[in-house]
Amino acid sequence: MKKIGIAVDGNSGIDYLERDKEIRIFRSHLIIEREEFEDYVDISSDEFYNRLNGNPDLNISTAQTSTGIILEMYEEMRKSGYEELLVFTVSKELSGTYQNAVLAASMIDIDVTVYDSKSVSYIQAYMAMTAQKMASEGQSLEEIVKTMDYIRDHNHIYITVDTLKYLVKNGRLSNVAGAIGSLLKLKPLLEISKDGKVETFSKIRTTKKARSLLIERFVEETKDKDIITFVIYTNNKDEMEVFKKELESQGIEDIMLVPLTPVVGTHAGPGTMGVGYIEK
Repeated sequence: MKKIGIAVDGNSGIDYLERDKEIRIFRSHLIIEREEFEDYVDISSDEFYNRLNGNPDLNISTAQTSTGIILEMYEEMRKSGYEELLVFTVSKELSGTYQNAVLAASMIDIDVTVYDSKSVSYIQAYMAMTAQKMASEGQSLEEIVKTMDYIRDHNHIYITVDTLKYLVKNGRLSNVAGAIGSLLKLKPLLEISKDGKVETFSKIRTTKKARSLLIERFVEETKDKDIITFVIYTNNKDEMEVFKKELESQGIEDIMLVPLTPVVGTHAGPGTMGVGYIEK
């Protein structure tokens, strides 16, 4: 059986979770007022959102991991004795990370499978951690990928944002949708679609009503399912603790809180929250 190495990009938020240290992580970069930071390494989630709270008009952009850096990671993994690599990326509909990982794979003489998670955040992290466990147990690449396909097809993330400004600015939502939301002061309810896009499924006038509808829809969708549940926070962890209790009051159990990384938060904006599940 070939030795399988697992890697995942930092948009997964895996840096903030307990994990097997054999999982390699390649991270995107933030450019804040022309100063560059490697996500998590140079700036943490809390530091980023505190800075953004202090100045909402900061000039911020992001840069995905370069092909060269990813290739260096592949080479290091090969030298460490891995014979096959399984690499998880944020949805290719949201970032060019997938394409860079594929390009790097074409530059090295080792079998590399680049897997589009069609999602972001904890979904990616869960895939990588599950794959690492399976690999350490001696399961084959085919068996691991089959399980990953199940996870990819049996999860859902709902999102609310405090403002559409950041999604529109960074091209993750159409300008038309952004203009309408801004004009009417709507609070959009978003979701990660099955093909990995951020799509609007409802527009509500207040944050309170948006979250109420989100809970209602989440509870209805997960009824009678055995699920792993997670709540995603930005600069609003205290609020999300309250939101978690609201979910628990609806019978949802074992909910974990996970931060949205600075790079992903740049596109979503402060005040963003999400709730998602993976069906076991």
